[in-house]
Amino acid sequence: MLRHFETLNRPFGRYVAGHNQRSEFIVPTAIATASYRGDFDRCRLLCESMDARVRGHTRHLILVEAADIPLFRQLEGPGREIVDERDLLPFFLRPFPDPTTLGRRRVWLSPYGLPLRGWHVQQLRRIALAASLDEEVMVSIDSDVVFLRDFDVSAFSPGGKTLFFRRPKAMSDVAPPYRDEHLAWSRKAGKLLGIDAPETTDTGYVATLIPWRTLAVKAMVQRIAEVAGRPWLSALAATRILSECTIYGRFVEEVEGRMDEYVPTEASLCRMYWSGAPMDRDTLMRFVEGLEPDQVAAGIQSFTATDPTFIRQVAGLS
Repeated sequence: MLRHFETLNRPFGRYVAGHNQRSEFIVPTAIATASYRGDFDRCRLLCESMDARVRGHTRHLILVEAADIPLFRQLEGPGREIVDERDLLPFFLRPFPDPTTLGRRRVWLSPYGLPLRGWHVQQLRRIALAASLDEEVMVSIDSDVVFLRDFDVSAFSPGGKTLFFRRPKAMSDVAPPYRDEHLAWSRKAGKLLGIDAPETTDTGYVATLIPWRTLAVKAMVQRIAEVAGRPWLSALAATRILSECTIYGRFVEEVEGRMDEYVPTEASLCRMYWSGAPMDRDTLMRFVEGLEPDQVAAGIQSFTATDPTFIRQVAGLS
């Protein structure tokens, strides 16, 4: 799965959505999507939009559990690989039918903590992949994202550095019902990384379509292992208070000490619809028309039950 890519030199230009030029610093960049069979149609739509509008990445890796490999093989092709989670996760973490849903959903059992849900394990897959790649940057994209404008991934590496998404005072923007959860993620990230103070931070690191510097992820998992006194995956599998973006963000900002490698940004290139009622075609059209000039994609969370057919039509892919 690991390959080496040489850096090329090309002209550099500042990114503008749909009109960007190639950078003189061509940083090898992989795109990763953790998915599952319930999101297959949305993931296929993501792939179609990437094939039509995204360039500059080395490959697109789709991470799924073993049972979903045959289904997702339909999406495999030049520049796109389907990765079995068994190649990323340890033997002790394996999925089983969830008896509380009569087997409709899955849980992942391990000897280290409570059963994990799919969204927990998707985070572990992304971290494990980033820690194993030869590419210098990995970009995580959820399977319910669709690209609406042309995009070159060199935008994630201005001047050879890596964009670092951080939003100061972000907790004040989190809806009250979810604020405690976000603070718990921050607190747990601090404990995993051995940060004594502050216990939590108001800076937000959670977004989709953001890059990670893979050398930082390798150092991050080593730090988690050192703090925990055991393999990093054992430490993360022991908790359901988990936000991979928050762990990475606090590591880069408070532990790594290499901010010279990054270009901090508050801008998210993807407009998200996190929750709410299903959007009909007209509502979805208005949502897409509200993209900022530098936003190139929209993410419509699958649990909003917005019809993928409408998303396909609004994206111009039907």
